[in-house]
Amino acid sequence: MDERETLGPPGDDDAESGSGESTTTVVIAFFANLAIAVAKTVVALATGSASMLAESAHSWADTGNQVLLYIADRRSRKPADEAHPLGYGREAYVWALVAAFGLFTAGAVVSVWEGVSKLFAAESDEVSYTWAYVVLALAFVFEGISFAQAYRQTRREARPLDRRVLEHAFETSDPTLRAVFAEDSAALLGLVVAAIGVFLHQVTGNPVYDAIGSIVVGVLLGVVAVVLINQNRRYLTGQQSDPEVRRLAVDRVKRLPGVARVTYLRLEYVGPRQMFLTARIDLDGEPRETQIAQMLRDLETELTDERYVRAAVLSLATPDEPDL
Repeated sequence: MDERETLGPPGDDDAESGSGESTTTVVIAFFANLAIAVAKTVVALATGSASMLAESAHSWADTGNQVLLYIADRRSRKPADEAHPLGYGREAYVWALVAAFGLFTAGAVVSVWEGVSKLFAAESDEVSYTWAYVVLALAFVFEGISFAQAYRQTRREARPLDRRVLEHAFETSDPTLRAVFAEDSAALLGLVVAAIGVFLHQVTGNPVYDAIGSIVVGVLLGVVAVVLINQNRRYLTGQQSDPEVRRLAVDRVKRLPGVARVTYLRLEYVGPRQMFLTARIDLDGEPRETQIAQMLRDLETELTDERYVRAAVLSLATPDEPDL
């Protein structure tokens, strides 16, 4: 089969290759965020900068999130069993949802709270601007390394689907890739905001700019968290595949031996790069009833050999149903 004729997003050699790269992306993000969080915390405590404290809260939240995303990636790859005949793929969305909520509470809420507290503080703390700039620069480098890995993976997966990188980051069925891409993007933008807040504090002597920077970082994290929460909710509640993938699936079912037409098809994600296919078909000729059941089972087995199909269920269409 041609690459464009496979069921699911083309461009991966197999589902496991995409999952393996997602694991690498999460691990790189974890170590980058851990190093950044430690450095930011030390400087935030030494300088008293509200923006730096907000940034340290952000990095600690991101570090914890990478642990949850790693758990999501590993648990979603557990093989199917009697209790979970479709596998454990949806666990990825559960743990990614917890990670997104953690980003909101530990990152956004703390940042906004710290900014508001500094905004109405009676006195301004002394700030060591040199150390603040040094840590912000180092953090930008580390976050850039992590973002580059997420960007490369996203671009590689997006190209065969004719999607823009940002579009694929939002639409991918892999919640770990989406989370790392979104969090790293927010982190880089947050570092710029924090640097502007520290700079304005330095040139004006007014700590209000630093406090405002902290609030802006918190709002940014809140927006990212809400987007991630909503996307994971959609996949947990039965997200269907996009129209292009559905078209490929219809074409694939039509090419099955003995299939005359397809009248209904549904593809539902049951995990990252894992789909459950149901379809109604019409068979060539008039096979006997004893043959039909075996033919359907054989066709289902052929479909589940596709790298993105976790399970398939086929049933017979009625004569009055229109073709897809």
